[in-house]
Amino acid sequence: QVQLVESGGGSVQSGGSLTLSCAASGYTFSTLLMGWFRQAPGKEREGVAGIDSEGNTSYADSVKGRFTISQNTAKNTVYLQMNNLKPEDTAMYYCVVDSHVGSLAVGTWLRLYRPVYWGQGTQVSVSS
Repeated sequence: QVQLVESGGGSVQSGGSLTLSCAASGYTFSTLLMGWFRQAPGKEREGVAGIDSEGNTSYADSVKGRFTISQNTAKNTVYLQMNNLKPEDTAMYYCVVDSHVGSLAVGTWLRLYRPVYWGQGTQVSVSS
């Protein structure tokens, strides 16, 4: 049973920073796609950032240059460093993981796929 345990959400002022962490366990596939999605009230769920086992990354246009995704493969953990946060970044952030099959690009996965495994979510609130 795949488990994703997230931490690091909270409330900050505009321009502040937060780092989200997600520890994954219980999966049996050897290559992964991991990432973060978010959903704000009244809005559709959005793929924010993704990374594959080789370290290839992809970001939503809205967070490029401000967010950085990274991973510690030994600890099966993925991180999302969020800098220069804006009120429009306010949302529930979900850690996600999928088996990486074939040559699927991280960006394609982020934009077009709905990941199979989801964490419980961690709230990020940014005030102006």
